[in-house]
Amino acid sequence: MTQEQQRPPIEVRITPNDGGSPAGKLADAELIFTTGALAGLKLLGFAIWERRNKDGRNVTFPARQYSINGERRSFALLRPVTETKAQDEVRDLILSAYARWEAENPSAPVEQDHTSDAYF
Repeated sequence: MTQEQQRPPIEVRITPNDGGSPAGKLADAELIFTTGALAGLKLLGFAIWERRNKDGRNVTFPARQYSINGERRSFALLRPVTETKAQDEVRDLILSAYARWEAENPSAPVEQDHTSDAYF
């Protein structure tokens, strides 16, 4: 088996939110495509948040904001073709990568400076 065959098709890059702003934002995440037609590209704009009630984590997906008649709206850039289960799998992949990052950095709260990003 070659190195290329052993790599997962998608890697998750975690970049901790060092500034602590906005409140509740833990980290940013990028999806790095390693194989197939998207190999060498990345999709950014994901964010990991602490839930308001402190009961778990949430992931927001990349979106483009726009205004209509002064009202701010958001257009999702990554959407399911037919079933929303696909979004759940991406959300779980990102949350799993963040949990591994946290486990590997137990003494480094998100508020501290980090010298490198983590890939999972």
